[in-house]
Amino acid sequence: MNTNDYNTGQTIFYVSFLAAELPSQLVSKKIGPDNWIPIQMISWSIVACCQAKLTGRATFFLTRSLLGIIEGGFIPDVILYLSYFYKSKELPIRLSFFWGAYGFTFIISAFLAFGILHLRGHEGLAGWQWLFALEGGLTALIGIFSCVHKALSSAITLSDGKLVPRAEGMVYGERRGHPSNSNHQRRPIQRGHAQPVSRIYSMNQNISSTGWRTLDFQPNRDPTRAWDTRLTTTRQAVNPKLLWQALKDYDMWPIYLFGFTWTIPHSCATAYLTLVLRGLKFDTFETNLLTVPAYVLFIAQLIFWTWFSEKINNRYLIILFCQIYMLPILIALETLPAGVKYAWSRYVLNIMLVGFPYVHAIVVAMTSRNAGSVRTRTVGTALYNMCVQTSNIISSNVYRDHDKPLYRTGNKVLIGLVAYNIVLIISSKIYYMSRNAQRERIWQGMSEVEKANYLETTEDSGNKRSVVQCEDM
Repeated sequence: MNTNDYNTGQTIFYVSFLAAELPSQLVSKKIGPDNWIPIQMISWSIVACCQAKLTGRATFFLTRSLLGIIEGGFIPDVILYLSYFYKSKELPIRLSFFWGAYGFTFIISAFLAFGILHLRGHEGLAGWQWLFALEGGLTALIGIFSCVHKALSSAITLSDGKLVPRAEGMVYGERRGHPSNSNHQRRPIQRGHAQPVSRIYSMNQNISSTGWRTLDFQPNRDPTRAWDTRLTTTRQAVNPKLLWQALKDYDMWPIYLFGFTWTIPHSCATAYLTLVLRGLKFDTFETNLLTVPAYVLFIAQLIFWTWFSEKINNRYLIILFCQIYMLPILIALETLPAGVKYAWSRYVLNIMLVGFPYVHAIVVAMTSRNAGSVRTRTVGTALYNMCVQTSNIISSNVYRDHDKPLYRTGNKVLIGLVAYNIVLIISSKIYYMSRNAQRERIWQGMSEVEKANYLETTEDSGNKRSVVQCEDM
């Protein structure tokens, strides 16, 4: 197969992935990610093993489609599942661990592939057939293990087939004072009736210099009313009305728009790193080993910048830096002369591009925070990830066969996209700042009686409440 065949296979995979993403999230919300994720893993392993019997383009395209359908929704399902265990301030670093583990698999596979490929000829199978078979088999074992060892959330477990609260970590339900009252008091909802709620559903509060309390959005909890116990949160389906409400939430659109383009340069470099190295005359073993530094750098930057963004409480600067970081690298790749003597220079530039500051965990956590409730977060996370998968479809077609091995035209396209992303990030920051300023003016324009009345009677929900500010970039 040539580069264009590979592009077609990747496009089929991402289109299938994209088509299955939202349905997968709705299924996950209905039956619970603790049940759906193991099903996805075992189904994926079966198709992965079947790749050992590929016979040509048709079977390659078929398995790519099936893998895309099964994988669709897996990442947002995991994000939704993790949000049942961690607070919004804890979620980004946990997500960075998740994607760090994903990057670590590339390091391990580089060494495993070298050994497994040497099994060629055993039992009449080629080395690549052994690779697919063993990879699928290992995933199947992990999927079966996860079927047995699972939990619904830190607050909910199963007892005799019923959803019940965990005893550990429970606190009394309480009502919060409104944001204008700096001496707000906690008080039980009803004396003698403890309502079990998890720390995951507790409200994170930050007091601004103006005295305004900004809220991190938490699943299924109204931050200004008495906590209610809804043990079926992990099993509630999203109906068409709620789906439509999530789709038309314009405050989430800047994040979705950003998801369409921000990963394209990195995705191109990652997908074609091995092809670029082979084009530079490195053999299979050398190619596998030469990819390892890229993923080491990727993991280190992912975890560090995610941690640092929470440390300084500023997502905007880190996301902007991510794009600025890539711009000079792409310019260098575009202008670097051809020739064997520049092979190692080109290799270093590709390594730096693959190992760039990956801010996916930061943006996903921001999507979760801004969504406002567990149901809108389910759809919001899926929509954002669908945008990212759409960007993968685009990235699969930037580098073309006639443009190899240096992909000059493709690199020009990537430079333009990075410039666009920088403008988009700055514009999104301005939008969220104006939205928050608008809400603050409305809130500060109310009297104390009007504020109290609003908190008690408003039908606004999630990120549309005047008391809540959006998490900006």
